Amino acid sequence: MEKKDILKEESIDGYVKIDRYDESKIDAVAAHYKDILGQLGENPEREGLVKTPERVAKALQYLTHGYDLKPDEILRSAMFEEDYSQMVVVKDIEVYSMCEHHMLPFFGKAHIAYIPNGHIVGLSKIPRVVDAFARRLQVQERLTNEIRDCIQNTLSPMGVAVVIECKHLCMAMRGVQKQNSVTTTSAFTGTFLSNDKTRAEFLRLITASLD
Repeated sequence: MEKKDILKEESIDGYVKIDRYDESKIDAVAAHYKDILGQLGENPEREGLVKTPERVAKALQYLTHGYDLKPDEILRSAMFEEDYSQMVVVKDIEVYSMCEHHMLPFFGKAHIAYIPNGHIVGLSKIPRVVDAFARRLQVQERLTNEIRDCIQNTLSPMGVAVVIECKHLCMAMRGVQKQNSVTTTSAFTGTFLSNDKTRAEFLRLITASLD
């Protein structure tokens, strides 16, 4: 089947929702999920499940659309020369990803800082980089390193700091079933790695309240 993109546009209360899907992938994944429903003992033809395989296929394609994104290009699209060499912190960035071991969600917040070395980047691009890596099958440890390395390799700053705090549904819904546990990962380069005071300032800033 020829690969095609479906462009679906809906208007709800004046808000225009646009979804893009690869039709061939949707059909293939939906067929597998229809079979899975049957294997689980369900009737995939009953009213509540007739469209479920297609819905799941579309949801998965959206939740993994980060494979089609190039995070370094996202940063390069808004790089500017600037004589600024103090810490830039973007904290409380929402993170939604899927654990590659059980394909269950994990979610939380990312806190990111860098110290410019001749170039700064548009602030909105940092959350976009987080999304580009998070919208893939992931483990939190790798996600943390990928964000760090992308910023370091693209901007060449004097240092990068990344801290991610997430809850994992693979822990809350199955296995040990610990609903309130939070996993924290961190990754540093440059000044954040070599200078205890700089790293401590970053950690203080991401825990401070503006209230």
